[in-house]
Amino acid sequence: MMSTNRSFRAKSRNGYPPPVFFNLSRNQRRWAALLFPLLCLLTLLSAPALADTPWKLVKTYPHDPAAFTEGLFFHDGALYESTGLEGRSAIRKVSLKDGKVIERRIIPQPYFGEGIVNWKDRLISVTWRHRQGFVWKLADFSPVSRFRYEGEGWGLTQDGRNLIMSDGTAQLRFLDPETLAETRRITVSFNGRLVDRLNELEYVKGEIWANIWYDNHIARIDPATGKVIDWIDIAPLAKASGATDDEAVPNGIAYDAQADRLFITGKYWPKLFEIRLQPMAKSSR
Repeated sequence: MMSTNRSFRAKSRNGYPPPVFFNLSRNQRRWAALLFPLLCLLTLLSAPALADTPWKLVKTYPHDPAAFTEGLFFHDGALYESTGLEGRSAIRKVSLKDGKVIERRIIPQPYFGEGIVNWKDRLISVTWRHRQGFVWKLADFSPVSRFRYEGEGWGLTQDGRNLIMSDGTAQLRFLDPETLAETRRITVSFNGRLVDRLNELEYVKGEIWANIWYDNHIARIDPATGKVIDWIDIAPLAKASGATDDEAVPNGIAYDAQADRLFITGKYWPKLFEIRLQPMAKSSR
């Protein structure tokens, strides 16, 4: 999740990253970006860890390398994607086969587009710091209404009853899909420690999956308790994407429930990957 000058966002509430980060040179920021995930990994390793969920690559599709992906879902044979950055934010309907944009609606300045999700015949999107959400017609992206929320908007998904929203903290908000009012929250944790920087979301077979900002792991979250069930290590996909920009982080999970297909991409990634989870090996412990 980035600011308009394509540098790291200030997360004053969470301390990610410290303010001095913004005074670093591009080369220094690159090193910091490389070291930051390592520090996060060391934090996780300091507690007893579950084995990462195994998966295999099924297929690779083209993806717009200029897309600063903030939201992604699959619906009725197509991908729906939101992109960020002020002046470049948009919602799109995208062909899975060739990555071409079928439909697009620009999100007006000064809004920084974030997560999106479908509900019935509508598409709901949120923005980063303006506390402003939009409702669009799913068929043609024509505007319907707007709504307000407190704090920041990051990711969106839905479980068939509620919309679920992340805000960059360890909390996930549940919203009434008709009124868009918040109904409850859960706090996400792993082995008793908070898991924050929750980013793009997807609801998969009764679990909430979340990208973690500047991390190559996807968290599989129990929606009832907020506890992380397991992790999916997608570092091999980040490498295979071929993306080299400092900000080309994993951020995009889509699930085709009808065909049981999972799709993964990231910001500025020229590829979108279809993966399939594999059975967990039995532990000898």
